[in-house]
Amino acid sequence: MSIVSTLAGRLEADTELQYRQAPHNIDAEQALLGAILVNNDAYFRVSDFLDPPHFQEDIHRRIFEVASSLIKAGKIATPITLKTFLGDHDLGGITIPQYLARLAAEATTVINAEDYGRTIHDLAVRRELINIGEDIVNTAYDAPVDATPRDQIESAEQRLYKLAETGRYDGGFLRFSDALTSAINVAAAAYKRDGNLSGIATGLTDVDRTMGGLQSSDLIILAGRPGMGKTALATNIAFNVARSWRGEKQPDGSLKTVNGGIVGFFSLEMSAEQLATRIIAEQSGVPSYKIRRGDIAEDEFYRVSDVAREMQMLPFYIDQTGGISIAQLAARARRLKRQRGLDFLVVDYLQLLSGSSKRGENRVQELTEITTGLKALAKELTVPIMALSQLSRQVENRDDKRPQLSDLRESGSIEQDADVVLFVFREEYYLKNKEPKMGTEEYFKWQTEMDQAHGTAELIIGKQRHGPTGTVRLAFQADVTRFGNLASDDHLPDHHM
Repeated sequence: MSIVSTLAGRLEADTELQYRQAPHNIDAEQALLGAILVNNDAYFRVSDFLDPPHFQEDIHRRIFEVASSLIKAGKIATPITLKTFLGDHDLGGITIPQYLARLAAEATTVINAEDYGRTIHDLAVRRELINIGEDIVNTAYDAPVDATPRDQIESAEQRLYKLAETGRYDGGFLRFSDALTSAINVAAAAYKRDGNLSGIATGLTDVDRTMGGLQSSDLIILAGRPGMGKTALATNIAFNVARSWRGEKQPDGSLKTVNGGIVGFFSLEMSAEQLATRIIAEQSGVPSYKIRRGDIAEDEFYRVSDVAREMQMLPFYIDQTGGISIAQLAARARRLKRQRGLDFLVVDYLQLLSGSSKRGENRVQELTEITTGLKALAKELTVPIMALSQLSRQVENRDDKRPQLSDLRESGSIEQDADVVLFVFREEYYLKNKEPKMGTEEYFKWQTEMDQAHGTAELIIGKQRHGPTGTVRLAFQADVTRFGNLASDDHLPDHHM
């Protein structure tokens, strides 16, 4: 084949692509508008999911918009009432009143209105997909110098998910019998789950008893001063959730979680290797410093190997990228849920995320955007999100170092957006720094307090939208940073909000 014929073939193909029309159905648009003009009840069959921009023709968008406004105002939308709001348009020799009269005259039954509306809506979604695809191509060709391919991918994913979210037309009222069925399904799932909990079990019995597990769509803030064990507690819970995971195969071939959960862990501070070493230490009972140095006995080596072998089979996924934005985090979480599944998400920690604005310009406003984004993501993905947070230094200035809601650092939006706020507190950490002179009366008193505080921690529930606040006492092994259940009867919640 000659070069000339090849170029001619390419030009012919380009011409076909250039004149290819976007998907649309003018007949369906006309039929729906005609049905609405004849019987305004047809509008209410499509008003939940159809908007003016979904129409391909400009005049049809305008007719639907004006008709919507009239009907919502309690007025009648007919060719006569609409014509005064539409102005003059060139419709190929036909006036607006004539066109409206023709739409009404050729209208079909109102019964088909919803089917026409869904056709119009679906075609609009396909046109938007084409626009997104074209933008991806054009941006890739003419990308700014400071734009990376990863930024473009995450932007495209965000637009696609936004389109998928707005593309649903299953809202509106539900029959009460349907709501009852959903409630029974939730109860059945709780019956099958460990501990008969409505949420995902944390593996810490007293915490689960107080909170009912990790509830779907909740934003859980886990806060504490450095050295309290925030990351250790989060990894303990995440590992327990992943280890308990069990799924059932559905008729369509997909897996449905019936116990535990698939875990996503954003480790913004530690590397994946450091986090894995910490979890191995927690679960094997071999201190992490000994694992890193290789200073372990034969029985310890086998314990480490057994835990590592078990971890390889767990649905536990780590993202160790530092300095990402809330938009990037959301895009990656959506991708994980789509590709692998997702039941529980951990973010370590909140202050290392960035918003859309430049870092440092207005940190309070930026943190508000981050917490609002995390709460919206929890609702969108219908999973609990646990975000770790630092506390302000004002805790250190008090005699009682137990944290309060007012200690949350940088923004009140953390407390406002969170469904649950948990504080980790270990009195032993502070007592160690107050050791008096040995042999004195103060020393014996200090020794008694140390004995009482040794190996324990407090999980303070500062806020819980749907349950009690109070304090749960936990066991804590400092050498392997592991939290566990404490055999005691004095750790139940104190009071209700």
